Amino acid sequence: MKTDFDLNITDPVFKEGQKINFLQRFFLRFINDKRDLPFVRLCIVICLTTIHAAIYMFVAEEFSWWMALIYFAYNSIFLMGPYILMLHNTSHGLFFKRKYNLLNKLVHWIIGPFFGETPESYFAHHLGMHHPENNLPDDLSSTMNYKRDSFTDFMKYFLKFFVFIVPELSSYLKRKGRKKLLRNYITGESLWYVLVTALMFLNWQAALVVFVIPLVFTRFMMMTGNWSQHAFIDLQTPDNCYRNSITCINSSYNKTCFNDGYHIGHHLHPTMHWTNLPVNFKENISRYAEENAVVFRKLDYFMIWILLMTKSYGVLSKYYVDLNPGKNKTKSEIIDLLKYRTGKYISPQV
Repeated sequence: MKTDFDLNITDPVFKEGQKINFLQRFFLRFINDKRDLPFVRLCIVICLTTIHAAIYMFVAEEFSWWMALIYFAYNSIFLMGPYILMLHNTSHGLFFKRKYNLLNKLVHWIIGPFFGETPESYFAHHLGMHHPENNLPDDLSSTMNYKRDSFTDFMKYFLKFFVFIVPELSSYLKRKGRKKLLRNYITGESLWYVLVTALMFLNWQAALVVFVIPLVFTRFMMMTGNWSQHAFIDLQTPDNCYRNSITCINSSYNKTCFNDGYHIGHHLHPTMHWTNLPVNFKENISRYAEENAVVFRKLDYFMIWILLMTKSYGVLSKYYVDLNPGKNKTKSEIIDLLKYRTGKYISPQV
């Protein structure tokens, strides 16, 4: 198998000296980091397209299911991924400067519900629970206890999350003494349900398309993502970030979703800026090799999920990056490794 040592990393990085236009200079006075200017552009696009179209569906004299289909397809295909990863990055670090702190509510409270994100839920789940627990048993979205190439197990995983996440996360935050996170989480969830219920009486078709269906779709897609990110676990060291997460390089997904493929690096360095992740990976390839980390090229998490659900290990092996030059694994060795890493974790007997 060919190694990636002789290939350039093509994922986006920030380059000093890039030209900044008048509009970008205007927004720089508000945001914390000039490397996050792509988030400004994304927010503008969403406000001019998604939010305007959603309002129109509520006030139109006659509801159009054709328009609803186009609206959902446009958001799902072009904007949902970038939005979720903008939400992810602005959860780990403030987007707008503290003196403009009210603007930080834009991504979480205003835009979020149009993409199936109830206010504060992502922050509470991702930073308040997932990162501290690192996919171990106390992680409410842990993949350890499931066979990760089983569609039946995935549906159990998704339905457990979808049905029980509110009471389970609330209980977790209360147990851990994270009172502010719990309060914000319950407030955001409650207001979403009150708002959507009220909008159902105004225009149930629009409320269904704009808020309810995106909630189901987004939570399903986020679970496929988390499933893939933590699908290949070394059962002997499940707490090792190099061995319980994966990295995807040179993927078009990284270009549109702010280097989200670098999940190992993100768990190791949660506050590292997304533009630094490719450089960090390249500088530490030898450590990734020592840890026998699972790295893929050109794949995104949903593609990996599909390949796992269809048990297409032969295809996965073609995109596997062997980080040990001169000691390259055979195709059968790669497949054996990947199959082993998807095995269900069984707690040792005490």
